[in-house]
Amino acid sequence: MNDVPKSPEGLSGPMKAMSPGVVDFLFRQLVAGEPPEDTQWRREGTVLAEQPPGAELARRLSEADVDSLTPLELFEYVRASQRLVAWAEQLKDRAVAQYCSEQPARTPGVPWRDGNRAAAE
Repeated sequence: MNDVPKSPEGLSGPMKAMSPGVVDFLFRQLVAGEPPEDTQWRREGTVLAEQPPGAELARRLSEADVDSLTPLELFEYVRASQRLVAWAEQLKDRAVAQYCSEQPARTPGVPWRDGNRAAAE
Protein backbone atom coordinates (compact mmCIF):
# COMPACT_ATOMS: atom_id res chain seq x y z
CA MET A 1 0.00 0.00 0.00
CA ASN A 2 2.84 2.40 0.83
CA ASP A 3 5.12 0.95 -1.81
CA VAL A 4 6.90 3.45 -4.01
CA PRO A 5 6.30 2.64 -7.68
CA LYS A 6 9.48 1.46 -9.33
CA SER A 7 10.49 2.01 -12.89
CA PRO A 8 11.69 -1.08 -14.79
CA GLU A 9 15.33 -0.17 -14.14
CA GLY A 10 14.75 0.58 -10.43
CA LEU A 11 14.48 3.85 -8.54
CA SER A 12 15.79 6.99 -10.14
CA GLY A 13 16.11 10.68 -9.30
CA PRO A 14 16.05 11.80 -5.67
CA MET A 15 14.38 8.58 -4.51
CA LYS A 16 17.44 6.58 -5.54
CA ALA A 17 19.54 8.27 -2.82
CA MET A 18 16.95 8.16 -0.02
CA SER A 19 16.73 5.37 2.50
CA PRO A 20 13.31 4.11 3.61
CA GLY A 21 13.80 5.88 6.96
CA VAL A 22 14.35 9.23 5.25
CA VAL A 23 11.34 8.74 2.99
CA ASP A 24 9.20 7.89 6.04
CA PHE A 25 10.49 10.95 7.92
CA LEU A 26 9.78 13.27 4.97
CA PHE A 27 6.29 11.81 4.57
CA ARG A 28 5.50 12.35 8.27
CA GLN A 29 6.80 15.93 8.03
CA LEU A 30 4.63 16.57 4.97
CA VAL A 31 1.49 15.16 6.63
CA ALA A 32 2.13 17.20 9.80
CA GLY A 33 2.70 20.38 7.79
CA GLU A 34 6.27 20.66 9.08
CA PRO A 35 9.36 21.66 7.07
CA PRO A 36 11.21 18.79 5.36
CA GLU A 37 14.09 19.15 7.79
CA ASP A 38 14.45 17.86 11.33
CA THR A 39 14.65 21.01 13.44
CA GLN A 40 14.11 19.24 16.79
CA TRP A 41 17.75 18.09 16.99
CA ARG A 42 18.86 21.73 17.05
CA ARG A 43 16.94 22.21 20.32
CA GLU A 44 18.33 19.10 21.97
CA GLY A 45 21.87 20.32 22.58
CA THR A 46 25.06 20.76 20.62
CA VAL A 47 24.48 20.10 16.94
CA LEU A 48 26.81 17.64 15.28
CA ALA A 49 28.37 20.38 13.14
CA GLU A 50 29.42 22.27 16.29
CA GLN A 51 30.52 19.29 18.40
CA PRO A 52 34.27 19.57 19.02
CA PRO A 53 36.31 16.54 17.99
CA GLY A 54 36.94 14.06 20.76
CA ALA A 55 35.35 11.16 22.61
CA GLU A 56 31.84 12.66 22.68
CA LEU A 57 31.83 13.22 18.92
CA ALA A 58 33.06 9.66 18.37
CA ARG A 59 30.27 8.34 20.62
CA ARG A 60 27.60 10.35 18.83
CA LEU A 61 28.82 9.25 15.40
CA SER A 62 28.98 5.59 16.41
CA GLU A 63 25.44 5.68 17.85
CA ALA A 64 23.87 7.49 14.88
CA ASP A 65 21.48 5.52 12.66
CA VAL A 66 22.94 6.55 9.30
CA ASP A 67 20.01 5.00 7.39
CA SER A 68 17.54 7.39 9.04
CA LEU A 69 19.47 10.62 8.42
CA THR A 70 18.15 13.22 6.02
CA PRO A 71 20.48 14.28 3.20
CA LEU A 72 21.47 17.43 5.15
CA GLU A 73 22.12 15.42 8.32
CA LEU A 74 24.12 12.85 6.37
CA PHE A 75 26.27 15.65 4.95
CA GLU A 76 26.90 16.98 8.49
CA TYR A 77 27.65 13.43 9.67
CA VAL A 78 30.34 13.05 7.00
CA ARG A 79 31.86 16.44 7.85
CA ALA A 80 31.93 15.58 11.56
CA SER A 81 33.57 12.23 10.73
CA GLN A 82 36.25 14.05 8.76
CA ARG A 83 36.91 16.41 11.70
CA LEU A 84 37.24 13.42 14.02
CA VAL A 85 39.70 11.69 11.67
CA ALA A 86 41.84 14.85 11.40
CA TRP A 87 41.85 15.18 15.21
CA ALA A 88 42.88 11.53 15.66
CA GLU A 89 45.65 11.96 13.07
CA GLN A 90 47.02 14.91 15.08
CA LEU A 91 47.03 12.78 18.24
CA LYS A 92 48.90 10.03 16.40
CA ASP A 93 51.41 12.47 14.93
CA ARG A 94 52.15 13.92 18.39
CA ALA A 95 52.60 10.45 19.85
CA VAL A 96 54.94 9.40 17.02
CA ALA A 97 56.94 12.60 17.45
CA GLN A 98 57.22 11.94 21.19
CA TYR A 99 58.24 8.34 20.55
CA CYS A 100 60.90 9.36 18.04
CA SER A 101 62.30 12.22 20.11
CA GLU A 102 65.44 11.78 22.16
CA GLN A 103 63.63 11.59 25.49
CA PRO A 104 65.28 9.49 28.20
CA ALA A 105 63.88 6.01 28.64
CA ARG A 106 61.03 5.70 31.13
CA THR A 107 61.07 3.44 34.13
CA PRO A 108 58.78 0.45 33.38
CA GLY A 109 55.46 0.66 35.20
CA VAL A 110 55.86 4.35 36.11
CA PRO A 111 53.40 6.68 34.37
CA TRP A 112 55.07 9.53 32.51
CA ARG A 113 54.46 12.88 34.15
CA ASP A 114 56.56 16.00 34.40
CA GLY A 115 57.37 15.10 37.99
CA ASN A 116 58.67 11.67 36.93
CA ARG A 117 61.08 13.08 34.38
CA ALA A 118 63.80 13.59 37.00
CA ALA A 119 63.21 10.10 38.42
CA ALA A 120 63.59 8.56 34.95
CA GLU A 121 66.88 10.35 34.24
